[in-house]
Amino acid sequence: MDRKKQLKQQFQEIETVAGVYQIKNKVNGKLFVESTRNLKTINGVKFTLNNNTHMNKKLQSDWNEVGKEAFTIEILDTLKNDEDNPYYNEKEALKELEQKWLDQLKPFGENGYN
Repeated sequence: MDRKKQLKQQFQEIETVAGVYQIKNKVNGKLFVESTRNLKTINGVKFTLNNNTHMNKKLQSDWNEVGKEAFTIEILDTLKNDEDNPYYNEKEALKELEQKWLDQLKPFGENGYN
């Protein structure tokens, strides 16, 4: 097997973990809560914030104003796969998990960026 095929196979074997994370502004306490099908993409979120291209303009504005040192990024929960359930839908389960955290933390209006 050539090197390219080997790397492709290794990449496909890497297990992805879906979950919910938060970005917290330590200065004003505001939160941004979001889910992702691959928690490793959090590095991409940091990249977009550092390059002034994040989709959430309020979060981006505060990131630019107070600096990245004023923020923490934390994984709140991971999705437990229920592969034994024939009706299991990862996308729906992830949305429900995100909604649970949105309901609990209420990162809206003056409390957050959602």
